[in-house]
Amino acid sequence: MGRMFEVRKQTMFARWDRMAKQFARIAKDITIAVKAGGPDPAANAALRRIIQNARSVNMPKDKVEAAIRRATGREATNYEVVIYEGYAPHGVAVLVECATDNPTRTVASVRNIFAKHGGNLGTSNSVSFMFKKMGVFRLNPEGIDQDDLELYLIDHGLEEMGESTGDKGEPQLVVRCAFPDFGQVQEALEKRGITPISAEHEYICTTHVELPDEQANEVMAMIDKLEQDEDVQKVYHNLA
Repeated sequence: MGRMFEVRKQTMFARWDRMAKQFARIAKDITIAVKAGGPDPAANAALRRIIQNARSVNMPKDKVEAAIRRATGREATNYEVVIYEGYAPHGVAVLVECATDNPTRTVASVRNIFAKHGGNLGTSNSVSFMFKKMGVFRLNPEGIDQDDLELYLIDHGLEEMGESTGDKGEPQLVVRCAFPDFGQVQEALEKRGITPISAEHEYICTTHVELPDEQANEVMAMIDKLEQDEDVQKVYHNLA
């Protein structure tokens, strides 16, 4: 087990209102989870997971509770999860995950960002074959026997496990599994008394593109702009 290479940008949202964006993203996730499985975290595993993720970004408890109440009201927004695919400049593959109540508005905005930055919004499956949807658990490594945990989780769907760091440089242990195995890995961690810092799905790239700094900065400028869009939840890419 070594240090895990992660393509996703650890400094995500660093040049803009990072906390507000994270809170808005989680509020949408809460709405989607409540509409699908109800407002009781004890009976809704997806909601329970999202509440844990809210804690990991220090979202206040009253904001989480307010989001749950809004999601149960008659005026609650109906969000549709949509994935857009395309290429950033210099051939970098990009997946844009959105939660929107108006796909027409969202696709126009996403297409405009791609075009203004020299990219090209593609069709369905144009780049998704380069990514694998996986369950990703981020753990605090303190007090964990990593070799023992790795052997234990292999029987529950573990595919990858390695060391990484969080947004503030803090050490983390990253556990990845095929997405269909998400539930059993989550249950296995619970049985060990391990509460993840966060537990989410991510699209992990299987091929990488390396670029010189100047070209990489052009790509990241487009990704930063996408991340600022109010309908965008996450952006994945294969820039090394």
